[in-house]
Amino acid sequence: MERCPWCMCNEKMIRYHDEEWGVPVYDDQKQFEFLMMEVMQCGLNWNMMIQKREIFKSCFDNFNFEKVAAYGEEDVQRILGTEGMIRSRRKIEAVIHNARRFQDIRREFGSFSEYMWNFTNGKTYLYTGHQKGEIPARNGLSDRISKDLKKRGMKYMGSVTVYSHLQACGIINDHMESCFRYQELLEMTDSVHKRKDHE
Repeated sequence: MERCPWCMCNEKMIRYHDEEWGVPVYDDQKQFEFLMMEVMQCGLNWNMMIQKREIFKSCFDNFNFEKVAAYGEEDVQRILGTEGMIRSRRKIEAVIHNARRFQDIRREFGSFSEYMWNFTNGKTYLYTGHQKGEIPARNGLSDRISKDLKKRGMKYMGSVTVYSHLQACGIINDHMESCFRYQELLEMTDSVHKRKDHE
């Protein structure tokens, strides 16, 4: 069974690739989890995030954005003192800050997922060339969403970070054509083909 090469480094990454990466996410708690992990990942690698996922889970109340939004200094200290946690005060504070902005977006759009999927009219995008491995770090779609998220006060939401989130939550299907998940996800999503230069 063939998979995207990036996931082959260990069992947890393979499981993440097989079960989660690229599956359309409509649940706000899962959206927040992926977004939070993207913030923690800035300057690091995704494998480290997957390895530390259980630590994040315990630090951030199982990714409950309502609880995280109410965190104060005591919680920041608790998280900083957790064994195995990434000890970046700026990132931890950004996650708490983003949880509050996340709530603002939910209030405006009904759900954060609704807000995100609006950018593609509910469709999963398949970009020409990406299935052959020609995957960019960012594109016009992630630029637009990044700009809007920043305008709404979100932190650590550059275009590269947003592009990774779009891949993770199934708004973009970037599995390689040779990967067994590519076809499986194609069958379960409302997909539309896009040229790389015409998003």
